[in-house]
Amino acid sequence: MKKLVILTLSLAFALQSFAQLENVKVKLYGEMRNYVLYNSHASQESADGGYFLYPLDKKNGANGDLNNYTNGTMYCMHTRMGLNIAVPDFLGAKATAKIEMDFRGFSTTIGVVRMRHAYFNLDWGKSTLLVGQTWHPLFGDVSPDVINLATGAPFQPFSRSPQIRYRYTNSHLQLTGALVWQTLFNSKGPKGSSEEYIRNSGIPEIFGGVNYVSKNFLAGVGAEVLSLRPLLYTEGTGGTYKTNERITTISYEAHLKYAKDKWFFAAKSTMGSNLTQTGCIGGFGVKANSINKETGKQEYTPITTSSSWLNIVYGKKWKEGIFVGYMKNLGSNDALESTSPIYGNATNMDQLANVGLDLTYNLPHWKFGIEGTVCKAKYGTIDLENGKVKNTHSVTNNRIMGNVTLKF
Repeated sequence: MKKLVILTLSLAFALQSFAQLENVKVKLYGEMRNYVLYNSHASQESADGGYFLYPLDKKNGANGDLNNYTNGTMYCMHTRMGLNIAVPDFLGAKATAKIEMDFRGFSTTIGVVRMRHAYFNLDWGKSTLLVGQTWHPLFGDVSPDVINLATGAPFQPFSRSPQIRYRYTNSHLQLTGALVWQTLFNSKGPKGSSEEYIRNSGIPEIFGGVNYVSKNFLAGVGAEVLSLRPLLYTEGTGGTYKTNERITTISYEAHLKYAKDKWFFAAKSTMGSNLTQTGCIGGFGVKANSINKETGKQEYTPITTSSSWLNIVYGKKWKEGIFVGYMKNLGSNDALESTSPIYGNATNMDQLANVGLDLTYNLPHWKFGIEGTVCKAKYGTIDLENGKVKNTHSVTNNRIMGNVTLKF
């Protein structure tokens, strides 16, 4: 790990020095992040607890709920480093690029260098073309200003994905279209979380959106089409058969943001259908009475959720903020097959509510913050007739987090 970090830093500085000779400007930037956190209940999370999503359901034992225990840790793996690169104009456009990494990697126990952003951007003034990995279009131009790493997830779609994105801006109107693939953040299916479902589909995610933009205000809507091929073949009484069956869904979002002087106001609402690749609640299952016994062929039906969040922040040097999120499981389009599993994130969750308060002290290059969150989930049993959740009970996690960040 130490050798890898030294090698990465050496490479960055070498590139910066070499680039000047080739008429390329490179600016090194980064931040050192340290978090201390505490939870009152076991939770669905990653990044050694830094990326919190929701409290886990009760796990009944002989002496009570086995998931009802406190836990806490400190970590700094989300320390980041990046390069902003400017090269000579290309095809009449201003050409720039970004490479950014952190040390989170793919493991919860071993920190390795992970690529966050890697893309180039061509800017013709009114239109831009971005190619590479960056934030998913559903994450978009509006996200909450909070301390925690989840940045509003699972209420806010959260993913960084390879994409080809074109944007056209004329006065206050901004149009965006994108083709999106998957790597680090993948859809759920029969093999768990995997890139295979979209790769075998042969069709990327398709996104289209429109924004109204002014100096202090932004508002817009977007829609995303996702088509997955969960299985390449099925098995029935007649043998093994190739299958082309897909699960195709459409999701929608609306967003707005206002920022002026000391005020920041942002909100987003998402009607998500099988958006597991963005960390959202939901998924899909096998449609009832759709399985062909001879071939094993089966049809699918998605589970849809509605998620909304609101974030208000006031201040500059001292900043106080509140984040409120709410999710509701709306069920499936069709009845679900009782003999087949349901694939997704917390598909037995009916509702999720979150209220967080944070306070930060901001100086040039330094940020000190503390955040307290109460998150309540309602779990139950899935009604196979409509995919909704009934006979619910509540589980709550109280979470507190402290953060110190040095930016350079």
